[in-house]
Amino acid sequence: MGGDASTQGDVYSYGVLLLELFTGRRPTDKVFIDGLNLHNFARMALPNRVLEVLDPALLSEEDVQSLSSQKQTLQEIIASLVRVGVACSSESPGERMNMEEVARDLNLSRDIFLASFGREHL
Repeated sequence: MGGDASTQGDVYSYGVLLLELFTGRRPTDKVFIDGLNLHNFARMALPNRVLEVLDPALLSEEDVQSLSSQKQTLQEIIASLVRVGVACSSESPGERMNMEEVARDLNLSRDIFLASFGREHL
């Protein structure tokens, strides 16, 4: 990126931070070669392969199996979070979400998670 500081630049950075958090990968990870980057890596996993790119430190395979009856709901919640990261880290500033939309989507994901899994899974 580079250039002057701006709100859109902050949105971009926030999106990259979300993607790093959920994938466990940094933008400088060695797997990102030949045009593949963190943004595209996460975008290509949406919506049905997000559990495959999720950082195993956040949710192990055993955790997924123990929640198997609600795996689809869990995948949808994680996909919505990754989707926010992807939308915020779009190359074009005009395509990025604004932070009001980000807050709304993150709050909605939290509410769905709590309604589906309760606080004991936090």
